[in-house]
Amino acid sequence: MNGSRSAPASAGHFTWRALAGAPVVAALLVVAAVIACGEAGVSFRDPDNVAAQYVVLVGAGVALLVAIDVVLRAAQRTGTRRPTREAMRAVRRERWTLRRAAAVGIALVSFYATYLAYRNLKAIVPFLRPDDLFDRQLADVDRAMFLGHDPAALLHGLVGTGVAAHLLSSVYAAFIVFLPLSLGLALVFSHRLQLSLFYAAALSINWVLGAATYFLIPALGPIYAFPQWFSGLPHTEATRLQQMLLDDRTAFLADPTNGTPQAIAAFASLHVAMSFTALLAVYLLGMGRWLKIVLWAWLVLTLVATVYLGWHYVVDDIAGVALGVMSLVLARMLTGFDPRTAASQEAVPVRAPTEEERFGALTGAGSR
Repeated sequence: MNGSRSAPASAGHFTWRALAGAPVVAALLVVAAVIACGEAGVSFRDPDNVAAQYVVLVGAGVALLVAIDVVLRAAQRTGTRRPTREAMRAVRRERWTLRRAAAVGIALVSFYATYLAYRNLKAIVPFLRPDDLFDRQLADVDRAMFLGHDPAALLHGLVGTGVAAHLLSSVYAAFIVFLPLSLGLALVFSHRLQLSLFYAAALSINWVLGAATYFLIPALGPIYAFPQWFSGLPHTEATRLQQMLLDDRTAFLADPTNGTPQAIAAFASLHVAMSFTALLAVYLLGMGRWLKIVLWAWLVLTLVATVYLGWHYVVDDIAGVALGVMSLVLARMLTGFDPRTAASQEAVPVRAPTEEERFGALTGAGSR
């Protein structure tokens, strides 16, 4: 019987090792955060209402994406814009089994549990590394790379300090949407759940690596260490957020029991790390050209925004790129999933052998 069949791994297939990747990362970092908070004399808490807000909101968003996925696939199956309820029920039963839904839920919860631990670790850096700040050294490295010039000042002169400030501020703030959206899209619409779980593990590992770099090289960032460099920028959402974070840090250091846990740390840039992880994942998995273009544009704008607005030094962004690469390598080791193999499997369909080929295989014809 002639024809073609799909690659061996179905859309909903995944190994238990791949599923365990993100939960293992979450468990290890939560334990590390609890121990570190004890050493710092600060209680482990939920500073950003992760459980009450992020998980619920993102979970609702993913549920909406699932509904869209079912409608689109049912419409494709029936060849109509308005698929029947029977077609949608059939797609839901086939694609969104309890096993698949549980795997997606575990990946989401694990990702935000890792973030919760990361936030607690980030908050206590000033207590475990008191009086250790490397802003001067990081700024010196930046100037050395740019022949004695401050890169933020160069950007201000190049693109101006008017409309560009508001545009780049919006780009920086949009990261809070980009991150859960990229994870949600990967978990819902990916052709293979296995690679979605790999991506979730890689994003989670970024939180771990980011927290480690904060303790390795504590720094505030240019806007706090050298505020005079940014005095010419207009008031934007970024400047409002920067002042709020500074107020939180001051209050938290004075009273860690009642103050909002501080969230200022420069080295390395996780905005860049997460964005680069998403971009590399698209290349490794052989996904569409348009998505690569969008993610390249996003990464470049993010790189510019972090330096222009004073959140990070250029060396922080370079370190962020390195973290993005490391997260994918470690996710590969942890989940046992090779994205290069996945890309080749999806790119080359597996064809059923013809009658002549089966006969040749049985008789040995054609082999030498």
